[in-house]
Amino acid sequence: MWYRPAQSCRVRDAELITALSAFVERYPSCGFWKCHRSLKRNHPEWNHKRVYRAYKALGLSLRRSARRRLSKRLRIPLYVPRQPDRVWSADFVSDALACGCRFHTFNVIDDFNREVLHIEINTPINSSRLVGILEKLEQEHGLPRGSADGQWPQVPG
Repeated sequence: MWYRPAQSCRVRDAELITALSAFVERYPSCGFWKCHRSLKRNHPEWNHKRVYRAYKALGLSLRRSARRRLSKRLRIPLYVPRQPDRVWSADFVSDALACGCRFHTFNVIDDFNREVLHIEINTPINSSRLVGILEKLEQEHGLPRGSADGQWPQVPG
């Protein structure tokens, strides 16, 4: 039997290596799969295994960037009032209907017993409407009186 002498990868894939090098030089931040898709348009006979072998041989593998970690924060317990109507929480929530129409809700909650004092639902909630809501709450419940012992939680800062 007669066997053809084996060629090195550099000789056999010379055209692929030059095309891959040119693409990476033009787009240095592209990874393997973008390179492969681009090369596949002009050379459909190059499968992903052959392109990956050349990509690795050229040392083009991109390192994934490390996740940025948040700095350690000082954990303090949440302030829990001892009586109702001392501290309120207000929150905006946004969502969309099945038809794609967006709507917003404005929620006011008493922190002591988690009673919902008011929920306002509308597509636009503007500042004049918020002022009206807070004035209505003042008439119905009175404004929150703050901490009974005069001590507010200290937030590190």
